[in-house]
Order: sequence, then structure tokens, then C-alpha cells
Amino acid sequence: MHTYTLSDFDFDLPEDLIAQEPAAERTASRLLDGTGAQPVDRIFKDLPSLLRRGDLLVFNNTRVIKARLFGQKATGGAVEALVERVLPGHEVLAHMRASKSPKVGSTVRFADAFDAEVIARTGPDGGMFHLRFSGDPLALLDAHGHVPLPPYITHADTADDERRYQTVFAKHPGAVAAPTAALHFDDALLQQLADQGVDRAEVTLHVGAGTFQPVRTDNLAEHKMHSEWFEVPEATVQAIRRTRAAGGRVVVVGTTTLRALESAALGAAPADILQAGSRDTDIFITPGFELKVVDVLITNFHLPKSTLMMLVSALAGYEHIRALYAHAIAQRYRFFSYGDAMLIQRAPR
Repeated sequence: MHTYTLSDFDFDLPEDLIAQEPAAERTASRLLDGTGAQPVDRIFKDLPSLLRRGDLLVFNNTRVIKARLFGQKATGGAVEALVERVLPGHEVLAHMRASKSPKVGSTVRFADAFDAEVIARTGPDGGMFHLRFSGDPLALLDAHGHVPLPPYITHADTADDERRYQTVFAKHPGAVAAPTAALHFDDALLQQLADQGVDRAEVTLHVGAGTFQPVRTDNLAEHKMHSEWFEVPEATVQAIRRTRAAGGRVVVVGTTTLRALESAALGAAPADILQAGSRDTDIFITPGFELKVVDVLITNFHLPKSTLMMLVSALAGYEHIRALYAHAIAQRYRFFSYGDAMLIQRAPR
């Protein structure tokens, strides 16, 4: 079997194809149908014609929190923080940028509204800060935080981003990046799919900032994946069992949903497809990984050399993904979080 290296997942992307704003309507994005041998250009609202009665759509119901904060150290220096995870006891883990890192034991004032104490440095390289807020972190972030737009979106967040960088069914707060494939769904499309007999289930995976971290080693085996918390409810496990038994397809919306389901499959007994529960996962899906749950994936277009390029190649096949991306660039599809979508299926084994 071919051993892939980082450079295998590189490609030239014209900068003007990086979407800075969402489409005027969620379902008006383009949809590249890559389920056949040749790509077909469609619009996202065509999705019902590509799904069948008895298929199961699985969504990530995480809610993006206003995780970006601006503040000052006691010495007056400016600080920017991105809250990665909310912990019990008013504590959080955060990435922080400052001309000089805040010291353990010092206090940072955010938004001129509340204080946070630096308890410790943590993470593999000490790059994360363990902070204690002066009140409930989710409430303070909601009142004083900013939408954590990805690094390749260049405008400051607006009220429109607050609405559009969030799925219409977002429930459980904790993500610092949106599960972007699901941004294309609106209530009317969800209802149309339900009326058509397409079932629906949900998982929760709180997307971390690590999703934007570049892979820094050419040997993929040396890359350490970031860790994210997920939950797969028993109702979703049962829905997948029913779908499989009836000959339907498990259609997964977004790479984060795929990560949650395939992580849950890793711990399952041989007789089970996957196991309900919640935990952290640092699963790294590259070509050669045997996917157990997912039949079809709806996903946006991903960054060159990213772990997500590797994931979609593991699902649909490396050469097929290369061809689809070449088509998407030639046809000027819009890339990344606010961009267009693609429909792909698991390559035959």
C-alpha cells in the first residue's frame, strides 16, 4: 500500500476562492456531487434529490461559543485569548497571544468587564493557559466574547457572523469552530428531507481550535492530533442500527460528525457497529484507515496539507479527491468554512 506523506495533500488554491462571507441563503451554496465517477455541479438545495427514503442524516449539534476575548495584563500589555474548553469551577483552557505571555499567578482583565487568574500553563508544549474566570465562563463569553472566526477569514466578526457561523439546530455550547458542512441546512430543507422519509440523528463534538493547526511533519505517523470531546447518544446508535438493518445509508454531515462516530466505533464490541458514550478523541483518519460507520459524507472544501484532506481521502479515495478538488478549483467553487459543499461516498473496498 502507498505510504502517503504531507506533500501528497498539497495543492495550489487561488486566494480569491477562500470565502470571506457566507452565501446569501444557506441552501444557495453550490454542491459538488462527487458520488459518481464524474463530478456533477449542483446547488445545495438539490440535496433531497440525492438522498433516499430510509437514509439517515447524522449532524453535530454543538454550539459555537463567543470564544475570542480581548483584554489587558495588569502591566497594561494587550492580550487576545481563544477559549478552547470550558471546565468546571469557572475554569477554562485558552490559547493566548501577547507580546509577553502572562505569568502564572497573574490576572488578566478581559473586555474591561471581568478578571481571569492564570492558574497554570498546560498542554504538550505548555502552549495552553489554564484560567479561572470571576464568573460563569459561558455567560461571560456570551456577554463579552467575539465569534471565533477562522484565521483565514479576514474581517472582524459582525452580528451577521453571530447568526451565520452557527447551525440552525445548534444546542450544546462548547465549540470554538462551527461544524461548517451543516451551515448549509435551513429549517425548510430539514423539513423537506423529513417529509421525504430521510431520518435524522445527532452527535455532539465540541470542535477545537486544533482543527486549524497545520501538520508540521512530512511523516504523517509522527503527527499528534488535537483532542476534542464528543458524545454519541444511545438513540443515535439505535438509529444507525435500524438504518443499516433496513438497507439505508448513514449520511454524515461534516468531518466532526464523522470523527465522533468513527471514534465511537473504535471502542465497540465486534458484534456492535459503535458504542454510545462520551469521551475525548484524538483519532487521526488517513488513507488506509478502515471506516466502519460512514457511507456518505457532506463536507466543505478543506485547506491544503490539512488533516481534513487526509480524512476525505481515506473515505472517498485519494485519486478521486484530487480529481474533485481540481474540478472545484477550475469551476471556481468557494473554499473553507463559508464556502461551498461536496457530497462524497465511501470508496468500494
